Amino acid sequence: MSFPVAFSLQWEFTTSSAPDQVFALLADVPRSASHFPKVGQLVDLGGNTYRWEMEKIGIGGYTLQQTIYACRYSADAAALQVGWTPVAGVGNGIVEGGWQVTPNAGGSTVTFTTKGELSVDFPSFLQFIIAPLVQLEFTGLIESYIKNLQESFSKL
Repeated sequence: MSFPVAFSLQWEFTTSSAPDQVFALLADVPRSASHFPKVGQLVDLGGNTYRWEMEKIGIGGYTLQQTIYACRYSADAAALQVGWTPVAGVGNGIVEGGWQVTPNAGGSTVTFTTKGELSVDFPSFLQFIIAPLVQLEFTGLIESYIKNLQESFSKL
């Protein structure tokens, strides 16, 4: 038996990098994804669609689960926006979200939003224990992703 674990996150930060440089990195999905921790494999499915195969989540000596999902990406250079929508029927998760880059006096303000749901393959009576751990892991991955991108932006 499995149960869903939902998540919804938003971050905003500034960088001294020019908006077009920030957008270029974020719009290049493989390049952007290279900053995301614990990606086992990013598979190009064609049509600007990618399947994310994350490393397995483990606690102690126990493997909880591997997260797999696919998204279709779109990029609008004029609006400085990158978005992704879930591809149904691929893996055990659905993820959607986007980046918005806004010029500011010192460079760029970058806003990241994402939400989704992961189907966790454990008995439902463990939901109250497992769900917070999965959410914590996902939040930590996103925090590391943002930090890694900020470091790269500082070098542009």
